[in-house]
Amino acid sequence: MMIDLWAELVGAENHWKWLSLAVLLGLAELVVPGVFLIWIAAAAALVGVITLILGVPVEAQLLLFAILSAGAVYAGRRWYRDNPIDSEDPLLNDRTTRMIGQIVEVVEDVTETGGRAKVGDSVWPARGPALSAGTRARIAAVKDGVISLEAVS
Repeated sequence: MMIDLWAELVGAENHWKWLSLAVLLGLAELVVPGVFLIWIAAAAALVGVITLILGVPVEAQLLLFAILSAGAVYAGRRWYRDNPIDSEDPLLNDRTTRMIGQIVEVVEDVTETGGRAKVGDSVWPARGPALSAGTRARIAAVKDGVISLEAVS
């Protein structure tokens, strides 16, 4: 039933429907970036071109689309794995790593076992050498939501 419906929609002579699907998938990739619709769009475009040239039957079109989609997605994932996109700011979404080196104010006495320090507009649990409230310290590390402080000279 599903193949019959698809056969009616696509048809061997209606290659432009495959090409339209490719355009729609390409536009969907623009609206929803970060997914792999562009690779499926490429497969749809290839099926459209092959249907235009060879006039293949609907079953062959569907099989070709499935094979080309799987191959295109595999090739795309492999290409992205082998060619990672470098960021100008690799720490952009890593807030805790960006905090290292910041100067903060101790709001509750800090010891090796605990304390609290103000980071920006929030207060974080802290550990480090003995530091009294009101002193300034530098963030040396962040682990499990607890900042490690070092004294500022």
